[in-house]
Amino acid sequence: MLRTEDIMSTLRMFQEEHLDVRTVTLGVNLLDCTDPDVERLCRKVRHKIRTRAGRLVQVCREVGTRYGIPVVNKRIAVSPVSALGAGGAEEAFCRIARALDEAAAEVGVDLVGGYTALVQKGTTPADEALIRSIPDALGETERLCASINVASTAAGINVDAVNLVAEQIVCLARRTAQRDGFGAAKLMVFANIPEDNPFMAGAYLGYGEADCVVNIGVSGPGVVKRAIERMSVEQDQPDLGQIAEQIKMTSFRVTRVGELIGREVAAGLDVEFGIVDLSLAPTPRVGDSVGEILQAMGIARIGSPGSTAAVALLSDAVKKGGLFASSSVGGLSGAFIPVSEDSALSEAVGRGDLSLEKLEAMTSVCSVGLDMIAVPGETDAATIAALIADEMSIGVVNRKTTSVRVIPVPGKSAGDEAVFGGLFGGCAVLPVRGAGAAAQFVRRGGRIPAPLHSLNN
Repeated sequence: MLRTEDIMSTLRMFQEEHLDVRTVTLGVNLLDCTDPDVERLCRKVRHKIRTRAGRLVQVCREVGTRYGIPVVNKRIAVSPVSALGAGGAEEAFCRIARALDEAAAEVGVDLVGGYTALVQKGTTPADEALIRSIPDALGETERLCASINVASTAAGINVDAVNLVAEQIVCLARRTAQRDGFGAAKLMVFANIPEDNPFMAGAYLGYGEADCVVNIGVSGPGVVKRAIERMSVEQDQPDLGQIAEQIKMTSFRVTRVGELIGREVAAGLDVEFGIVDLSLAPTPRVGDSVGEILQAMGIARIGSPGSTAAVALLSDAVKKGGLFASSSVGGLSGAFIPVSEDSALSEAVGRGDLSLEKLEAMTSVCSVGLDMIAVPGETDAATIAALIADEMSIGVVNRKTTSVRVIPVPGKSAGDEAVFGGLFGGCAVLPVRGAGAAAQFVRRGGRIPAPLHSLNN
């Protein structure tokens, strides 16, 4: 049961501390729209999205007004498009991409995800066609996001798919060079991708989900930071166990509110409620930063020794508080460290305190992975593939979701500033040490086998 006092106790968080419902994501199953005629398929897609998501923005606005809680982003996640367009060539997938983008614009949502292929163990012709279409599909659209799952703990790492995706990342960045390669910011490469993630660019509607379902993402780094700061004033040097307990209680209250809003939106749309994802997802504005939480804990320079331990404490405490608050917690739920979207992390990169290697270490304990990382535009596809393979290995071996969202910024070198704008922010371009040195390794291709503990059924 949701208690009124739990909800009312968080209102100050929304009013003063940057807490918001970061996203309401409506999952829509499109597999019943399949058709050998791509034009008919696209008409069916547009019709179903209009029918199921036509009132999404209105309902979110009504619920937000009723409770005084803003819903910042309204999004749609659809069934994996590689299955929807199976049998089609690259051009067919591009047409589907444009149809999805047009439908998203028509119903007024911010982003649409699900331009997805699941290739952790092998790649079908449809999967390959979708992946090869990504530079055109994402380069021509505004709202469309893509995700490719190239690895899992059960299957290992599909290195052939890693190489193919890396090539498309380079092409996509060059295609959108006038925006500092921004197109690559709409593509995430995953290990162990979740089926119910409401956050872009990795959202899609999994095969095990309902025909239409609301998943909600609640975020509030500012709330956690302020809670730690108040605790530090009220108590003389609280220890790390006490800080973890404070974070846990804060995330408990936030999750309660998130579930309330999610269920209200689902009821207003007459669809199922799925999960609430309590992820500390930052924005570029000061006071809404995961990096500032680390500083409030006592990490004076983000990237210094101790930074990984601080992220581990934070992510674990958030998960514990959320799970105690609701039986419907899912998605990623923890702490995100998207560099360009977090003012404190971006500043740490600009000062040289936070390196690519330290970020990789931190991803072993955070919710996702190397997220919104800008690298020199001259970085070759083999180096990006090696970077992806490293991050996928962390996810596979540790049985966790990891991802890579890397942007090779055309015409810019390490230390230059990349600017993506809006919620995507900007950051200094990170140097990639030893670029090209792993080319022979990744070009061998094949599949890195699953670790021994994958056989646990």
